[in-house]
Amino acid sequence: MLALKPYLTAQGISQAELGRAIELSPATIAQLLNHGQWPKSIDCNELKGRITEALADRNIVVDATLFETIPAVDAAAPELNEEAIDMLMRKQTLSPATKKHFNLFRNPFDDDVNDAEDVYSSPSIRYVREYMHSTAKLGGFLAIVGESGAGKSTLRKDLEDRLMRESASIILIQPYVLGMEDNDKKGKTLKSASIADAIINTVAPNERPKSSMEAKSRQLHKILKDSHASGFKHCLIIEEAHALNVQTLKHLKRFLELEIGFKKLLSIILIGQTELKTKLSERSPEVREVVQRCELVELSPLDAQLEDYLRFKFKRVGTELETIIDKDATDAIRARLIFTKSTKTNRETISLMYPLMVNNLITGAMNQAAELGLPKVTGDLIREA
Repeated sequence: MLALKPYLTAQGISQAELGRAIELSPATIAQLLNHGQWPKSIDCNELKGRITEALADRNIVVDATLFETIPAVDAAAPELNEEAIDMLMRKQTLSPATKKHFNLFRNPFDDDVNDAEDVYSSPSIRYVREYMHSTAKLGGFLAIVGESGAGKSTLRKDLEDRLMRESASIILIQPYVLGMEDNDKKGKTLKSASIADAIINTVAPNERPKSSMEAKSRQLHKILKDSHASGFKHCLIIEEAHALNVQTLKHLKRFLELEIGFKKLLSIILIGQTELKTKLSERSPEVREVVQRCELVELSPLDAQLEDYLRFKFKRVGTELETIIDKDATDAIRARLIFTKSTKTNRETISLMYPLMVNNLITGAMNQAAELGLPKVTGDLIREA
């Protein structure tokens, strides 16, 4: 099948939707995505351009690797299993014996990023990085959504590092979200007053926030105006945004509308798991005014970029992918991390090939290879890990 197929699934786009957008029949689009059979009636490059343009209209980036063929998920593919997913998400660490066995002096999957060069960047990740950077510099309202371990926090750190390297006159405001939940039964909700406090304390640390919300709002607006007059821009970043309650999401529109003349004083970036996408659904009337103003971008899995990602990781620690992992092991990784989910009407393909999952799966297999004295990680080890 084309790598484009699981990518579309991750973005929440059906084959039928894409077919309508590029004017292809359901049968033709099915043959293309499921079997890699390009229609003879349309030039291949022209069709790729139509697909790219149609998805660009939804702010979804398409790179050449998505038009490559990858192993299809067959009828024997495992059903989505929450317990199995939990197992794959548990942190795995290379043992000292494994490092010695593979002649490694560092763990290629450790989170020891020192600069931007240490961050893997596929075409789609580069797109998200640039989108975040543009929002911070030029203004806007952006939501970054991804599964656990997809690299969301890394993108936030990358933005912060980049703005510092550029000496950009942009103040990042990042409210603490420790214990934040979307209702007060589970934890503490992040309310608008707390966001206002975070903005005041970051932009004007010597000022004490006013007690009443009315006075605090006036104080906040004046602080942002004064800071803007001094040449600064301001970007509010909220991580774990899937835990924001609906009322606070609605209030973010009002923060976005703080302005001086035609100039917006605050841009907003939300970073959260896939539940945030549900909360920002166009079908949710409570947040329709927010949805109309917020651009949503979803991080895609590593389906087509798996080998490229692993090659980057191993190169960071001074070795080559081929000296550690057999070719059949990457196919086995896809088979382990691409699931199916049955509904009443169809059978949906779901890819969990995100960095955290891939890292844990390979780390476990490498430890097993060292214990067994095998020179490389094989497909059998991946299937058993």
